Amino acid sequence: MGIVGISILDECAKKHCDVREQLRAWRKDAEEADWKTPLDIKARYPSASIIGGKCVVFNVKGNQYRVVAKVNYELGNVRVLFADIHAEYNKIDASKLCAGV
Repeated sequence: MGIVGISILDECAKKHCDVREQLRAWRKDAEEADWKTPLDIKARYPSASIIGGKCVVFNVKGNQYRVVAKVNYELGNVRVLFADIHAEYNKIDASKLCAGV
């Protein structure tokens, strides 16, 4: 999958050095993935939450962090919309964030 919004992952990694390796691993995994449906994501990430079919909330580093991404299965790309600690995730409305893209 192609990744759009890598700068969001980079900003999170700069802000929170304890999650750098996990974000790097998630990015590599997503780039190598060939997700065709939400079920493909759930097979690899059972704890991921699917919002509206195309938006996914990934738990990173034991659910301490969240990555919100919109997946375009047809084009084979992932647009990162949010990456930060769980407490910051709780301050946003992920469904509105996803609808805005």
